Amino acid sequence: MDKFVVRGGNPLVGTIRVSGAKNSALPCMAAAILTEDEVTLENIPQVRDIETERKLLASMGAEVELGYGRAQHRTTISCRNLSDPVAKYEIVKTMRASSLVLGPLVARCGMARVAMPGGCAIGGRPIDLHLKGLEKMGAVITQEHGYLEARATRLHGAHLVFDKITVTGTEDLLMAAVLAEGETTMENCAREPEVTDLAALLIAMGAKIHGAGTPTIHVHGVPKLHGARHRINPDRIEAGTFLVAGAITQGDLIVSNCNPQHLGAVIRKLEESGARIDILSSDSVRVRADGPLKASDISTLEYPGFPTDMQAQYMALATQAEGVTMVKENIFENRFMHVQELNRMGANITVDGRTATVRGSSRLSSAAVMCSDLRASASLVLAAMVADGETIIDRVYHMDRGYERIEEKLRGVGAQIRRMGDVFAPREDAWHE
Repeated sequence: MDKFVVRGGNPLVGTIRVSGAKNSALPCMAAAILTEDEVTLENIPQVRDIETERKLLASMGAEVELGYGRAQHRTTISCRNLSDPVAKYEIVKTMRASSLVLGPLVARCGMARVAMPGGCAIGGRPIDLHLKGLEKMGAVITQEHGYLEARATRLHGAHLVFDKITVTGTEDLLMAAVLAEGETTMENCAREPEVTDLAALLIAMGAKIHGAGTPTIHVHGVPKLHGARHRINPDRIEAGTFLVAGAITQGDLIVSNCNPQHLGAVIRKLEESGARIDILSSDSVRVRADGPLKASDISTLEYPGFPTDMQAQYMALATQAEGVTMVKENIFENRFMHVQELNRMGANITVDGRTATVRGSSRLSSAAVMCSDLRASASLVLAAMVADGETIIDRVYHMDRGYERIEEKLRGVGAQIRRMGDVFAPREDAWHE
């Protein structure tokens, strides 16, 4: 099992490039189910969840070419022959995004059998909102032996109102609605850039969608979709992570290939914390910190609020800020598992329900710590980059699910970070190779 070894103390200086958003790529790959024609997606990140999605589609009979390097992070998917519309447990057990194939499979094939999804254990992300919407659209849902099964001769349009905002629920039912008969109105929809990215692909495939990116989406179903080529959005969470990395290490970092418009809440909080942020162009942001950081409270909200996927990284920053930072987690009820590990490194954080209190200006020191989920992993790397000594971070497979070769990217701007296996111990001079 791979680990990271991180030696703290280096400011990050230079330019670091953001990869495509895996949370956009996954639903867009699922959308290929909706047509017999080829769908080509560009700017696909090289992360574990993408490989899981490739295996999932291939297990159903799809042909999936997934290439990097010369292929420029591109995938071409052909779902002409979907011989087995089943999302098998052994493939989807590590990835909650597997539920995104439910809507398109029912819409295209009239049947879907999907294992109850897995993924990071950060709290309840119930699939019941997906199921309630599909039932309103005419699907018959059954559950047994750990699988959900949905059947419908053809879905029909419906008026759907989400009880709570859900990104995957919005995406799943949007994909179902584009092939449903008649019109579908969806209210209280997620507004995240990942939803608008999926909608852009579906429109390129011939779908009739209005209002994506707003709380209300209107869909006029069509009988058939065609193939398309689409470029995936940059990963706003990876970009936000790098902005925090520049600030926490007192660096001077340019984050390139990002979309500053998607980073508004993160940029505002970093500025309140004392970092200098300059938007250099439509796809690059510069972060500088050459003085003490200061406490600034956050409260996670659905987009365009402060993203829950940036809460752990911001908490690492708060350990270095002067004063007390209150961190309120409103999206997931179990997203403070990184607190114990940060405290092992010398942080002073207490948790009361959904609120964490971070007493800053902590002198962090090296420790052996363990990743519990994807974003917690990033917070530990950020903390380790400002800690005394060498920190060993275990279970980095969580990070590999959503960050493409992060250790190589960070090393390229000055971080002392290396990947190692269980049997490998870095030499004393390994950092200077």
